[in-house]
Formats: sequence, structure tokens, C-alpha cells
Amino acid sequence: MPKMKTHSGAKKRYKITATGKILREKAYRSHILTSKSRKRKRSLRQAVVVDSANMALVQAQLLR
Repeated sequence: MPKMKTHSGAKKRYKITATGKILREKAYRSHILTSKSRKRKRSLRQAVVVDSANMALVQAQLLR
């Protein structure tokens, strides 16, 4: 049986930390930034840990 392949889209979107947590970038920062406040845009820069409800799905895509 051949090896399982990592989901190409997932490996570009997620980062695994040394402790095994999975980080993702926030949405809504690609365009129409003039209507968003400075505070909101600053908050959108930060990466956040993937929610526990989606963790199993993301791990399956990353094969961990």
C-alpha cells in the first residue's frame, strides 16, 4: 500500500508548534481594509490555535 499524502492546501494553511498545537491565520484580512478599524486589523495579524472541534479534521489532513 502506498504512503498517505499530506493535503497540499492544509500544509500551506497550518503550522505545527513544538508542543504539537496547530496554528491558523485569521480570515477577513485580504481586502476592503479601509472599512476595518486599526484595532481589528491588528487583531487579525495574530495566529490562533485551531479550535478543538476542528482539530481532528485538521490533524487528519496533516497526517499526524
